[in-house]
Amino acid sequence: MLLRTTLLPLLSLAGLALATYTVVRGSERLVPSLPVAEPAAAPFARKIAGAGIVEAASQDVAVAAPVPGVVLEVAVVQGQRVERGAVLFRVDDRAQRAERAVRAAEVERARAELARLAALPRPEDLPPAQARVAAGEAELADARSRLALAQSVSDPRAVSQEVLEGRRQGVRAAEAHLAAAAGELARLAAGAWEPELAAARAELVAAEATLGAADTELERLVVRAPFAGTVLQVNVRAGERTGEREAPILLGDLARLHVRVDLDESDAWRFRPGASGMAFVRGNPGLSTALEFVRVDPYVVPKRSLTGDTVERVDTRVLQVVYAFDPGALPVYVGQQMDVFLEAGSSVGEAK
Repeated sequence: MLLRTTLLPLLSLAGLALATYTVVRGSERLVPSLPVAEPAAAPFARKIAGAGIVEAASQDVAVAAPVPGVVLEVAVVQGQRVERGAVLFRVDDRAQRAERAVRAAEVERARAELARLAALPRPEDLPPAQARVAAGEAELADARSRLALAQSVSDPRAVSQEVLEGRRQGVRAAEAHLAAAAGELARLAAGAWEPELAAARAELVAAEATLGAADTELERLVVRAPFAGTVLQVNVRAGERTGEREAPILLGDLARLHVRVDLDESDAWRFRPGASGMAFVRGNPGLSTALEFVRVDPYVVPKRSLTGDTVERVDTRVLQVVYAFDPGALPVYVGQQMDVFLEAGSSVGEAK
């Protein structure tokens, strides 16, 4: 009875009070929060606004190794200025060095073989050959003397035909032996055969080409700067393997900076090449610089750079235009976003 007469009315009154407080609180006007920094004001009466990203004049070049491998040494650090051809990092080259040693040995062997052939005949080879010729001449003289003696007998019955024919065959054999010895002497005295020399030269050329290929493979493992610039990022350390992540080195020429401006496709028709431009540093609109037109990238690409605006569309395409400015004019860095305004001329042909 107490529950119905006292407790329930009290709970109803508490709920009514809470509802009244909530309604009154929700009807209060909210004071909008102030922005962290005032937005930049457009300097042109007719303008095109776009988000710009600072990049190096050479664009941001991702320098990678031609072949994957384990990094032995990183020779640069972020922010370092390097000249063209400077070593950035080295990849493990022990296997390639061993292969080069084999190729170098093959070149030396080919050179030695060519030199051996070119030096023929060896001085010590001629005396034995000459001695064999002299022995052949003596053998032939003896065979002829024996044949002449047999033929000089007046009585044909004193020497059989078999003996006479055998001495004639002995003369022919001695003449053949002498011809073989003389030919061998002439071959040795003439030196190497020209086709043998040509084959040896070709083998040397092939060995040198193989050695050159090994040198090229070694050189590919030393990654060098393709141009003079500044190291923007170092994404690899000694002991890590290349080819499995982002580019090891990001390089750019910071002698002059570019800002790549994304213009929505709905505003692309209003842009005219060479239009004046002004860039503002985000967070401090008082920092600004005039821009110098560089080029238009004629291919319209999907939008990737987002500004964070709540009404920003991401399902659109953008025309990218590139402007330049002196890096000493603003305290900005590569990769930083800027607010950019471009002048839209009256000759663009806007709809009435």
